[in-house]
Amino acid sequence: MIYTSTYFSPLGTLLLAADSAGLTGLWLENGKYFADTLENKEYKKIEKTPTGSAAAGQKEASEILTDTRHWLDLYFQGKKPDFTPKLHLTGSDFRMEVWKLLLEIPYGQTVTYGALARKLADRHGLAKMSAQAVGGAVGHNPVSIIVPCHRVVGTNGSLTGYAGGIGNKVKLLELEHTDMSRFFIPQKGTAR
Repeated sequence: MIYTSTYFSPLGTLLLAADSAGLTGLWLENGKYFADTLENKEYKKIEKTPTGSAAAGQKEASEILTDTRHWLDLYFQGKKPDFTPKLHLTGSDFRMEVWKLLLEIPYGQTVTYGALARKLADRHGLAKMSAQAVGGAVGHNPVSIIVPCHRVVGTNGSLTGYAGGIGNKVKLLELEHTDMSRFFIPQKGTAR
Protein backbone atom coordinates (compact mmCIF):
# COMPACT_ATOMS: atom_id res chain seq x y z
CA MET A 1 0.00 0.00 0.00
CA ILE A 2 1.21 3.50 -0.84
CA TYR A 3 0.73 6.36 1.61
CA THR A 4 1.02 9.99 0.67
CA SER A 5 1.63 13.29 2.34
CA THR A 6 2.10 16.85 1.19
CA TYR A 7 4.99 19.16 1.96
CA PHE A 8 4.80 22.91 1.52
CA SER A 9 8.11 24.05 0.05
CA PRO A 10 9.44 27.34 -1.34
CA LEU A 11 8.76 25.81 -4.79
CA GLY A 12 5.13 25.06 -4.00
CA THR A 13 3.38 21.96 -2.76
CA LEU A 14 5.24 18.67 -3.03
CA LEU A 15 3.50 15.29 -2.98
CA LEU A 16 5.40 12.56 -1.11
CA ALA A 17 4.60 8.87 -1.49
CA ALA A 18 5.99 5.91 0.44
CA ASP A 19 5.38 2.28 1.13
CA SER A 20 6.82 0.24 3.99
CA ALA A 21 10.11 -0.22 2.07
CA GLY A 22 10.88 3.41 1.26
CA LEU A 23 10.03 6.64 -0.50
CA THR A 24 8.42 5.85 -3.85
CA GLY A 25 7.69 9.34 -5.10
CA LEU A 26 8.33 13.03 -4.58
CA TRP A 27 6.74 15.32 -7.14
CA LEU A 28 6.50 19.05 -7.59
CA GLU A 29 2.93 20.25 -8.00
CA ASN A 30 2.15 20.76 -11.69
CA GLY A 31 5.25 18.78 -12.71
CA LYS A 32 5.17 17.03 -16.06
CA TYR A 33 4.91 13.52 -14.58
CA PHE A 34 3.11 14.47 -11.37
CA ALA A 35 2.16 11.32 -9.41
CA ASP A 36 2.46 9.20 -12.54
CA THR A 37 3.53 6.11 -10.61
CA LEU A 38 0.56 6.17 -8.24
CA GLU A 39 -2.14 3.71 -9.27
CA ASN A 40 -5.36 5.45 -10.26
CA LYS A 41 -3.98 8.61 -8.67
CA GLU A 42 -5.58 7.48 -5.41
CA TYR A 43 -3.70 9.24 -2.66
CA LYS A 44 -3.92 7.38 0.62
CA LYS A 45 -3.29 9.19 3.86
CA ILE A 46 -1.59 7.60 6.86
CA GLU A 47 -4.25 6.97 9.44
CA LYS A 48 -4.32 5.32 12.85
CA THR A 49 -6.08 2.00 13.27
CA PRO A 50 -9.18 2.01 15.53
CA THR A 51 -7.05 0.88 18.48
CA GLY A 52 -4.89 3.98 18.12
CA SER A 53 -1.73 2.20 17.05
CA ALA A 54 -0.43 2.30 13.52
CA ALA A 55 -0.37 -0.91 11.51
CA ALA A 56 3.15 -2.16 10.64
CA GLY A 57 3.13 -0.88 7.05
CA GLN A 58 1.65 2.43 8.10
CA LYS A 59 4.21 2.90 10.85
CA GLU A 60 7.15 2.22 8.53
CA ALA A 61 5.73 4.47 5.80
CA SER A 62 5.07 7.19 8.38
CA GLU A 63 8.70 7.04 9.56
CA ILE A 64 9.92 7.27 5.96
CA LEU A 65 7.67 10.27 5.27
CA THR A 66 8.84 11.91 8.52
CA ASP A 67 12.48 11.37 7.53
CA THR A 68 11.73 12.79 4.08
CA ARG A 69 10.13 15.91 5.57
CA HIS A 70 13.17 16.36 7.84
CA TRP A 71 15.50 15.98 4.82
CA LEU A 72 13.45 18.59 2.93
CA ASP A 73 13.45 20.96 5.93
CA LEU A 74 17.25 20.86 6.02
CA TYR A 75 17.58 21.16 2.26
CA PHE A 76 15.26 24.17 1.93
CA GLN A 77 17.13 25.87 4.79
CA GLY A 78 20.14 25.79 2.48
CA LYS A 79 21.86 22.95 4.31
CA LYS A 80 23.27 19.79 2.77
CA PRO A 81 21.42 16.89 4.45
CA ASP A 82 23.81 14.28 5.84
CA PHE A 83 21.46 11.35 5.18
CA THR A 84 19.14 10.05 2.48
CA PRO A 85 15.67 8.80 3.40
CA LYS A 86 15.02 5.15 2.56
CA LEU A 87 14.17 4.93 -1.13
CA HIS A 88 12.06 2.35 -2.94
CA LEU A 89 12.49 3.20 -6.59
CA THR A 90 10.94 0.96 -9.22
CA GLY A 91 11.55 1.03 -12.94
CA SER A 92 13.40 -0.69 -15.73
CA ASP A 93 16.98 -1.81 -15.10
CA PHE A 94 18.18 1.06 -17.30
CA ARG A 95 16.21 3.70 -15.39
CA MET A 96 17.30 2.28 -12.06
CA GLU A 97 20.94 2.48 -13.16
CA VAL A 98 20.52 6.10 -14.29
CA TRP A 99 18.79 7.06 -11.03
CA LYS A 100 21.61 5.45 -9.06
CA LEU A 101 24.05 7.66 -11.00
CA LEU A 102 21.99 10.72 -10.10
CA LEU A 103 22.48 9.93 -6.41
CA GLU A 104 26.26 10.14 -7.00
CA ILE A 105 26.16 13.77 -8.20
CA PRO A 106 27.52 15.90 -5.34
CA TYR A 107 25.45 18.66 -3.76
CA GLY A 108 25.96 21.96 -5.58
CA GLN A 109 27.56 20.35 -8.65
CA THR A 110 26.23 19.45 -12.06
CA VAL A 111 26.88 16.81 -14.69
CA THR A 112 25.82 16.62 -18.33
CA TYR A 113 23.52 14.08 -19.93
CA GLY A 114 26.47 13.15 -22.16
CA ALA A 115 28.75 12.52 -19.18
CA LEU A 116 26.15 10.22 -17.62
CA ALA A 117 25.81 8.38 -20.93
CA ARG A 118 29.59 7.94 -21.17
CA LYS A 119 29.75 6.65 -17.60
CA LEU A 120 27.03 4.07 -18.33
CA ALA A 121 28.70 3.04 -21.58
CA ASP A 122 32.02 2.55 -19.76
CA ARG A 123 30.35 0.44 -17.06
CA HIS A 124 28.87 -1.83 -19.72
CA GLY A 125 31.93 -1.94 -21.96
CA LEU A 126 30.12 -0.15 -24.78
CA ALA A 127 31.60 2.33 -27.24
CA LYS A 128 28.78 4.80 -26.58
CA MET A 129 25.30 5.20 -25.18
CA SER A 130 22.54 7.60 -26.13
CA ALA A 131 22.45 10.79 -24.08
CA GLN A 132 18.79 11.12 -25.15
CA ALA A 133 17.97 7.74 -23.60
CA VAL A 134 19.69 8.86 -20.42
CA GLY A 135 17.70 12.10 -20.56
CA GLY A 136 14.47 10.12 -20.80
CA ALA A 137 15.37 8.15 -17.70
CA VAL A 138 16.42 11.31 -15.84
CA GLY A 139 13.13 12.97 -16.77
CA HIS A 140 11.08 10.08 -15.39
CA ASN A 141 12.82 10.10 -11.99
CA PRO A 142 9.92 9.66 -9.52
CA VAL A 143 11.79 11.12 -6.51
CA SER A 144 12.76 14.62 -7.53
CA ILE A 145 15.10 16.77 -5.45
CA ILE A 146 16.37 13.87 -3.28
CA VAL A 147 17.38 11.93 -6.41
CA PRO A 148 18.86 15.11 -7.90
CA CYS A 149 17.80 15.16 -11.54
CA HIS A 150 17.94 18.98 -11.36
CA ARG A 151 21.76 18.67 -11.33
CA VAL A 152 21.85 17.35 -14.90
CA VAL A 153 22.43 19.95 -17.63
CA GLY A 154 23.03 20.07 -21.36
CA THR A 155 26.60 19.79 -22.66
CA ASN A 156 26.49 23.38 -23.91
CA GLY A 157 25.30 24.72 -20.52
CA SER A 158 21.63 24.60 -21.39
CA LEU A 159 19.32 24.24 -18.40
CA THR A 160 16.98 21.91 -20.18
CA GLY A 161 14.77 18.94 -19.53
CA TYR A 162 13.44 19.37 -16.00
CA ALA A 163 9.97 17.86 -15.52
CA GLY A 164 9.40 20.07 -12.47
CA GLY A 165 9.77 23.23 -14.54
CA ILE A 166 12.88 25.09 -15.64
CA GLY A 167 12.29 27.87 -13.09
CA ASN A 168 12.33 25.32 -10.28
CA LYS A 169 15.52 23.76 -11.66
CA VAL A 170 17.19 27.17 -11.46
CA LYS A 171 15.92 27.75 -7.90
CA LEU A 172 17.21 24.34 -6.74
CA LEU A 173 20.64 24.91 -8.27
CA GLU A 174 20.81 28.40 -6.75
CA LEU A 175 19.76 27.01 -3.35
CA GLU A 176 22.77 24.67 -3.57
CA HIS A 177 25.02 27.66 -4.43
CA THR A 178 25.85 26.18 -7.84
CA ASP A 179 27.91 28.46 -10.07
CA MET A 180 25.22 29.52 -12.56
CA SER A 181 27.46 31.74 -14.72
CA ARG A 182 27.92 29.14 -17.47
CA PHE A 183 24.26 28.13 -17.78
CA PHE A 184 21.41 29.50 -19.87
CA ILE A 185 17.73 28.82 -20.39
CA PRO A 186 17.08 27.73 -23.99
CA GLN A 187 14.62 29.64 -26.13
CA LYS A 188 13.13 26.40 -27.48
CA GLY A 189 13.42 22.79 -26.54
CA THR A 190 12.54 20.65 -23.60
CA ALA A 191 12.61 23.33 -20.92
CA ARG A 192 9.23 23.95 -19.36
